[in-house]
Amino acid sequence: MGNSGDMTATLLTNARLIDPVSGHETLGDLRIEAGRITDTGPAERIIDCKGKCLAPGIVDVGVKVGEPGERHKESFLTAGEAAARGGITTMVCRPDTIPVIDSPEMLEHARSRAFRSPVRVHHMAALTRERGGREMVEIGFLRDAGAVAFTDGTHVISDTRVLSRCLTYARSLGALVVGHPQDPGLSAGACITSGKFASLRGLPGVSPLAERMGVERDLALVEATGVAYHLDQITTAAALPALVRAKAAGVDVTAGTSIHHLTLNVLDVADYRTFFKVIPPLREEDDRLAIAEALADGTIDILSSMHTPQDEESKRLPFEQAAPGAVGLETLLPAAMRLVTAGHIDLPHLWRAMSLNPARRLGLEGGTLAPGAPADLVLFDPEAPFVLDRWTLASKSKNTPFDGSRMEGRVLTTWVGGTVVYDREAAHA
Repeated sequence: MGNSGDMTATLLTNARLIDPVSGHETLGDLRIEAGRITDTGPAERIIDCKGKCLAPGIVDVGVKVGEPGERHKESFLTAGEAAARGGITTMVCRPDTIPVIDSPEMLEHARSRAFRSPVRVHHMAALTRERGGREMVEIGFLRDAGAVAFTDGTHVISDTRVLSRCLTYARSLGALVVGHPQDPGLSAGACITSGKFASLRGLPGVSPLAERMGVERDLALVEATGVAYHLDQITTAAALPALVRAKAAGVDVTAGTSIHHLTLNVLDVADYRTFFKVIPPLREEDDRLAIAEALADGTIDILSSMHTPQDEESKRLPFEQAAPGAVGLETLLPAAMRLVTAGHIDLPHLWRAMSLNPARRLGLEGGTLAPGAPADLVLFDPEAPFVLDRWTLASKSKNTPFDGSRMEGRVLTTWVGGTVVYDREAAHA
């Protein structure tokens, strides 16, 4: 469709507007100028969207990029290209790099590399030095350097006193903390959810109780300290009651989940298929359905890809030894269409979880079609069918569990700040 440019007024007509704020979709027009959505006015360029869906760009929280240290797995350039092709206009990146982003200097280095990305990039910093769970980072300095949140990721802080101190200090600075709800003692050495299937496969399993216990511990500390807290991945039905109680009590907590836990279950591991090894492990079907319902009713606020690139060598190992994680920047949108097709959620509420809520929680612009908002947009055909070939992905690593799957949902155009960063027609011309 061509590049709309930063200053040229462009009118996108005949679009199926997906509005996560109102929760409705309507057929209408959208005008963009100087990188932002604007009120009505003249336009030098008119683009017919042909009745396809136009929505705010996806804000993907928890993206792993290999820079620094593992650039062979993913760079900011390749991750950004994959994101643009997936309708993601903002990546919020994790600090679990080599070395860890736990100082203003490391954060500045990552930020300097992120300029290679065609989409917006924000960074989370570690909560403790080297994610070791012992010494708190300089939260204030890292916030000043641009960190939007603080997390040790899957390295759960087992020392409750240390975690309480971190949360208290973060509260005093108004910083958002992101936690991984898991009891590290129960989950150590596990690679699959415990149950009959795990026993049949002879794999060490972890009970859903580990997630429930992690949630309850974290929420008790959050309530005591008053910190703003986000649980990165809720994947079991057992963890939901504590979350519901905390929200009802006014605790400043939000929760997320990953697209893989919403569209796959433990049986997909089948004969030790390592592309289906993720953290937390895939759950039972009853859990998947409960999480889908929690996303639809707003108990779970954010849906993300939890993009975790791994090279072929780290996946071509026995299931127990294989590295966990899956890429998801390009597959987030089409996989999410499965939830819509199955009747779990409608498009406006799906976009609330993938765009509006993450933007609001992290204090970022975006997630809305309102005048004045940045023109970060995705035009997509929700019903376009295709068979995924992992070798066509823009990511350096190709570890997707959806390889060979029949999917629906094609991104047609992605804009960041009013500029086209992906155009499917041009890319396949």
